[in-house]
Amino acid sequence: MARPVIATKLYIPRLRRDLVERPRLRERLRLADQSRLTLVSAPAGFGKTTLVADWLAETADRDRSVAWVSLDSSDNEPAMFWTYVVAALRTALPGVGVSALELIASAPLPTEHLVTSLLNELAGASGETWLVLDDYHLIDNPEIGAGVAFLLEHLPPHVRVVLCTRADPDLPLARWRVRGELTEIRAADLRFTTDEATAYLNGATGLHLSTDDVEALQERTEGWIAALQLAALSIQGREDVAGFVARFAGNDRYVVDYLVEEVLQQQPDSVRSFLLKSAVLDRLTGPLCDAVTGATDGSAMLANLERANLFLVPLDDDRTWYRYHRLFADVLRSRLLSERPEQLPVLHQRASHWYELNELAEDAVGHALAASDFDRAGHLMEVAVPSIRRDRREALLFGWLAALPDDVVRRSPVLSVFAGFMLMAAGDLDAVERRFDDAERVLAASPAGSALRGADTDELRMLPATIAIYRASLAQARGDAAGTVHHAQHALNLAGPSDHLARGSAFGFLGLAAWVRGDVTTALETFAQAVASLHAAGTLVDELSSTVVLADMWLVAGRPGRARRLCEAALRLAEAHGEPVARAIADLHVELSEIDREAGDLAAARQHLDAAAAFVERAPLAESRYRWFVAMGLVAEAAGDPERAIGLLDQAEKFYRPGFFPDVRPIAALRARVWIARGDLAQAADWAAARGMPATGEVSYLSEFDHLTVVRLLIAQFQAHHDPNAIDQAGRLLDRLRGLAQTEERAGSLIEIGMLTALVQRAEGDRPRALACLGRAWAEAPEPDGYARLFLDEGAAMLGLLRAAADDGGTGDHAHRLLRLVAASEAATSGPREHPPSSASTLSARELQVLRLLDSELSGPDIARELFVSHNTLRTHTKHIFTKLDVTNRRAAVLRARERGLI
Repeated sequence: MARPVIATKLYIPRLRRDLVERPRLRERLRLADQSRLTLVSAPAGFGKTTLVADWLAETADRDRSVAWVSLDSSDNEPAMFWTYVVAALRTALPGVGVSALELIASAPLPTEHLVTSLLNELAGASGETWLVLDDYHLIDNPEIGAGVAFLLEHLPPHVRVVLCTRADPDLPLARWRVRGELTEIRAADLRFTTDEATAYLNGATGLHLSTDDVEALQERTEGWIAALQLAALSIQGREDVAGFVARFAGNDRYVVDYLVEEVLQQQPDSVRSFLLKSAVLDRLTGPLCDAVTGATDGSAMLANLERANLFLVPLDDDRTWYRYHRLFADVLRSRLLSERPEQLPVLHQRASHWYELNELAEDAVGHALAASDFDRAGHLMEVAVPSIRRDRREALLFGWLAALPDDVVRRSPVLSVFAGFMLMAAGDLDAVERRFDDAERVLAASPAGSALRGADTDELRMLPATIAIYRASLAQARGDAAGTVHHAQHALNLAGPSDHLARGSAFGFLGLAAWVRGDVTTALETFAQAVASLHAAGTLVDELSSTVVLADMWLVAGRPGRARRLCEAALRLAEAHGEPVARAIADLHVELSEIDREAGDLAAARQHLDAAAAFVERAPLAESRYRWFVAMGLVAEAAGDPERAIGLLDQAEKFYRPGFFPDVRPIAALRARVWIARGDLAQAADWAAARGMPATGEVSYLSEFDHLTVVRLLIAQFQAHHDPNAIDQAGRLLDRLRGLAQTEERAGSLIEIGMLTALVQRAEGDRPRALACLGRAWAEAPEPDGYARLFLDEGAAMLGLLRAAADDGGTGDHAHRLLRLVAASEAATSGPREHPPSSASTLSARELQVLRLLDSELSGPDIARELFVSHNTLRTHTKHIFTKLDVTNRRAAVLRARERGLI
């Protein structure tokens, strides 16, 4: 039986049309149209949900989409909370939230990036959109609160949020109140007046109470609607109404408990027993209730309870799933705990078994934990691991593991391994090893030929190989190349011929280890096997993303054309599958942009980055965003904008996660190269000193990028200060780097080393040797036409050599090609813009003023104050700017404006 996820979380409560009309509150709700947030805050039972649902239904003729999320305590975890928010919005606005759902699978969850992605998609939706978060008081997770505050602070103009809560949320309410962006409805507003109480008690319920009785009830309840409703239920069928009202109106602080007891005691024993036993369930359906209560009339009982208005809320239109009114459920559980505490674990265990039989693992685990049946909970988690890994729901597993006693986790080899993975994802590398040791100790304790401890799944069977792979990953994160090889080879030896995922992972780490050593030939062979194994395993996203790494290796081998063909073929396959492989599409576009940039085609590089941008926004892994910002920074540098290049590299650094791939192109060194190019040699020298990169240091492929950056610094220092020692050090360092690259057959390294050697020889005044060195670099490169920016980024000194080489018959073709690129770039700068004028040319003076302020640290409200306009007016200007620039967010607008020379 499928779990009614949409019904459970997104169902807008059925309206009680028999309740009294309350025009004074609907008038207050009309103010919500002008507010980013409507806060309905009052204690339980004040009619918050009914009021909002009633008002939304009465105004349903408007062009408006409504997303309703009924929260419960299990949603107080970021991944779960945002899953239901996004699902609600997707129900109201089909097509919205696809990227956000993918981001939810990330560990750790990138909340701000997730919310930004969601905001971007909401900005493109048409018509009003209302998001209602009901029972928000159940959410006290600071990370969720920060995400909701960010969402509210950046809402598009046509989106509104309503919070129904028993307590004020930890949000900047005062700020929004001062700005006039907050509509508030509180307990004082929600309380029934005497007239409303009269209309309800004598109209809706038909009790025909006297004025004195109504006033007494209204006074003692202080207009609390739930208490009035409970009182009305208790009064029905009583002869001594006045006596009941008198007692109810007495000075009794346990009046609500008394009322509920009166309601419960009026029910037959069978109904009362059903209510108490089923109270352990968050959702109720007939077969589930039968399993928990031990009876056979669950469906009929639920139908009878609904007809009797016994606080039962339907969760779907078919009346299959229900829940109790939360206030009523709280009281029932309290009574169950006080009257039958010994039954609680038994009832939860029964619920867990039913959910397990119906393949609803999340609920099965939840009830096993509630029963404190931790061994069973652990077993259920083991069974669920394969589907959780397949669906990328690691955050759910991590939450379960946190609820288990440590000794239970340690007794399960599968759970121990994933507890280790959880620690690794959190960056606690020191604690990871102990978890893997626990798992191996349990596996080793199983006698030969006996069943392994744990659920009998493929995950358990493959666990030794999985442990070895995770150990290889841990070694990679620590920079232990030998350890990476050892554990990856061990995983390969353990994996069976059909264990394609394990084999792919093992080959992958072996290939990465070879890359770290600079052995590009072995790296290419081994990593190609990894990609083939991932293809055989059917993990398309991993296969395509790994193709990008394989392309990087071909670039090291000096084969940019081979890398391009590989990526283009993979991109065609990825685009055929669309959204499910969005992350791979982004990575492939970024890789192709780097190949195009190096070839000198900046326009094509920008096009690939623009195409990747939409996918990068919702990429679940920081690696994708890191690569995109690096590529953007390199394009900015090539376009002559070093300040922007530095800013983009700084952004990339925020997304860098060490250990996943070899850091063969460190951000710090990229930044130092930009400083050198713009003449900021002091900062570059500080980088070299901090990095500990003397020109006489030991060379290796892993340090090659740093050392080649030092060479550039030494050449620049010689040109600035004519220090012969600097140029001499540069030459000797290049000789050592060349020897290593020749031994390891890294043609990509050799062409760069040859180019820099030519610059050193030019600086020494030996132009003939410099030209000959350039000629050898081109002649020995397998695909020299793939390189342009490598030469052009070196500035005036290289241009002088290229002009001299153009007059030389032997190497003139390559020099002419590069000089033509320079001429074309200069023509584009002085002639028509690379981006032809479009609707962006129609930006008004006011919109240009707003655009310049968007390129600042000011928030939206700060910009509005700077311009002396309302925040809504600023949103209108911003929406027009986004439309004219064909972008969907502030950052993209600023980047596009800079590209087009608008700011």
